[in-house]
Amino acid sequence: MTAWTNAELDKIGTAEELRIATLRADGTLRKQVIIWVVRLGDDLYVRCVNGRDGAWFRGVLTRHAGRVWAGGVEKDVSFVEESDPDRNAQIDEAYLTKYRRYPQYVAPMVTAEVRAATIKLTPR
Repeated sequence: MTAWTNAELDKIGTAEELRIATLRADGTLRKQVIIWVVRLGDDLYVRCVNGRDGAWFRGVLTRHAGRVWAGGVEKDVSFVEESDPDRNAQIDEAYLTKYRRYPQYVAPMVTAEVRAATIKLTPR
């Protein structure tokens, strides 16, 4: 399995926003979507603000692969659903800390509906 480099983790983890595109069945990339990203140790996580019904999240469930761009890094990734309650509590805290200056926008990111659409990004 490929791992993130420390430089990639630093650049992506501190980026304000991440662009994400999921793969279609034919292997082409869908339209990029701008989302928030958080880092926990050597892992990067994203959530779909529209929960599991969000268009880009449905694309994640189709192929479990895509590409991300953030902090000057462009990387092909695999998408792994994160359902562990303890890890999701840590991800909640990471969102609340990183994006605290946007209280009206970060509050929905830690709801049960959005938490159910938590994805770990792994390089491929």
